[in-house]
Parts: sequence; structure tokens; C-alpha cells
Amino acid sequence: MTPKLAVQKFLERHNYIKVVPRAALIDMDGTLYDSMPSHARAWQQMMAELGVDVPREQFFMYEGRTGASQIKLLFEKYFGVEPTEQQCADLYRRKTELFAEMPPVEVMPGAAEMLTFLKEIGVKCVLVTGSGQRTLLDRLQRDFPGIFTPDTIVSSRDVRHGKPHAEPYLKGLEVAGFRADEAIVIENAPLGVEAGHRAGIFTIGVNTGPIDPAALADAGADLVYDSMTDFAEMLPLVVYSLLTTMNNFN
Repeated sequence: MTPKLAVQKFLERHNYIKVVPRAALIDMDGTLYDSMPSHARAWQQMMAELGVDVPREQFFMYEGRTGASQIKLLFEKYFGVEPTEQQCADLYRRKTELFAEMPPVEVMPGAAEMLTFLKEIGVKCVLVTGSGQRTLLDRLQRDFPGIFTPDTIVSSRDVRHGKPHAEPYLKGLEVAGFRADEAIVIENAPLGVEAGHRAGIFTIGVNTGPIDPAALADAGADLVYDSMTDFAEMLPLVVYSLLTTMNNFN
């Protein structure tokens, strides 16, 4: 699907006149950083310590949930019980330790170019992540100088409901100070895409992991790209399509 056709369909579905992208609400893990393989290994090792062998690919589908939400889901699936709040806290702390022990993750190829373009055209960038770990949050200013500030970060500590609930991206809109028809969402995970879709925001899925790209479209992505590099190259056309496409209400 071309960007123009995707925008037309989005406008008709939401009954918007047009989308003027003044804010970009951007996921972190798997979008700005190639961190999901390490997160998946850390989750897998944490569960192995509890005696359960969980396929690594499963954690890519869970991406976007808060730590506590993911632990509750795992406990219900593999143990048939709901963990206590203390268990959630202890296990998430252990998972965080395991992640921190792994080699530093790299910036996702294409991410810096994407952010630079958005900054150059005056789009406000807001980070919307299901993570609360400082490992990568503390690197943002060094890796992407001048893009994010403490006031433009929404993490798991700022919401009651994680992705796929709309709350993280609704909070992102609040932080940005714009409406849903004045923003775009950039995500790599089905749950995050679903959250952006539920919030009524034009949502772009970028497939940076071992999942079927159809999963992003099925979750509600208005456009899907095969890599962050591909998306960064196409971003000027996406923005142009947003700015020049209007709903004629026919």
C-alpha cells in the first residue's frame, strides 16, 4: 500500500479531515535500539531459573507490556496462578540484572537518521516505552542528543496500563500537547501497534524482529516497513503524504 492510500484509509476510518504531524510518539526497544534479542534472552533465562523453557520468539510477541504485566501473563500461562506484587518486583529485578549483564546493545540502523529528519522539520519527538529499566533510558541523550528530554519520556512508571492498552500513547499525546490527528506512532511490535491504533493515531509498524510482518498489519498498522533503514528513507514521503492528503467525506 502506498503512503497516500494508507493515509486516505486512515482518515476515512477515523473521520479526520487530515493529519498534520506535529509530534512523533516513538517506541524504544526494537525501534531505537536493537535490544529485543537481549531482552528476549534475559526473559528466557529468568524463566529457565524457574524451571520453564519458553521459546525465545515468544517474547518478541510480548514486547510492549510492562514488566509486571508480562510476569503475570507468564505465570498464568505456565503455572496457572497469579504472582504476588512482590514476586513481580523480584522477578523483574532479576530480569533487569540479566539484561544488564549482556553486551551493550547497538543503536538500530536508521534510527538516528529518522530522528534527525523529524527534528529538522520541527516534529516533537516523545518516547513511549513499556520499559522502566534505566539501562537504555540513560543512553538516550548520548545516542540521540537533543531529541528527548526527561519531560518527553513516557515509561512504564507513568501509566497504569501498558501496551496494548491505549493509555501509553494517550499519555504520549498529553506530554506532546497535541491531538491524535496531529501525531504519528512509530512502533516495531504488534502490542505497541495495537496501542497506537486504539489511541486513534496514524501508526507505522517497522519490522525489526523475527515476526511475520502481517502481525503488524493485523494489529492495526497503517503502514508496515521491513526495517528502520527502509522507513527512514521513506519517511519524507510519508510526511508529505500526510500533509497533502485530505478526507473529502464522500
